[in-house]
Amino acid sequence: MKKIFLVAVVLLMASTLVFGAPRAKRGAAAPAATGGNPFVVDLSTLSAAKMADAKYAGGTIGNFTKNQTPFAKGWDDFMMLIPESSLPSNLSAYQRLTVTCKYYKADGEEIPQSDSIAMVVVIYDPAGDIRGPAMGPGPNTPVKEMNVGGFSGMIHKDRGIRVTFAKAPGAIMFQNNPGTPCAFIELTSMVFHNGDYKSE
Repeated sequence: MKKIFLVAVVLLMASTLVFGAPRAKRGAAAPAATGGNPFVVDLSTLSAAKMADAKYAGGTIGNFTKNQTPFAKGWDDFMMLIPESSLPSNLSAYQRLTVTCKYYKADGEEIPQSDSIAMVVVIYDPAGDIRGPAMGPGPNTPVKEMNVGGFSGMIHKDRGIRVTFAKAPGAIMFQNNPGTPCAFIELTSMVFHNGDYKSE
């Protein structure tokens, strides 16, 4: 019996030397890109875009992260331009994005976070199609997320949303949902990261 066991061990060792150690199964998940530490965008570098007829009119109206005039209708726009220098140079290394905001009534009172208040769109070319499809991303709008701040939304949570940018985005835009008292939306953070992002 000992001889049989010894022969089996020798054969196993010989097969390992010839064929190598057993390999992991195909289809195993690849490790996530690290991207280094989370990259928090400096919001002071963003500029509010000049808008006309629901389109980018060229130029800016100041370094604001909150619209200066109240929304006049549902799905009104507040777009901010993002200089490329404000984004991580290794943008493709980041797989997740977290965006947070606050929203306010016309009198300045903050509205509690909930569903059906605000939508956020991240845009490649602000002079192009800033609307994109009715729901979900489009060629010029790699991010289009409803319910920012609400229970059903994902983009404002620690986990954020999964996204791969083909190039550096040029703008971020908020829209208010129709039928809500939301008159102002303020961008409070934009963070590129991997895994969960824990704010301070």
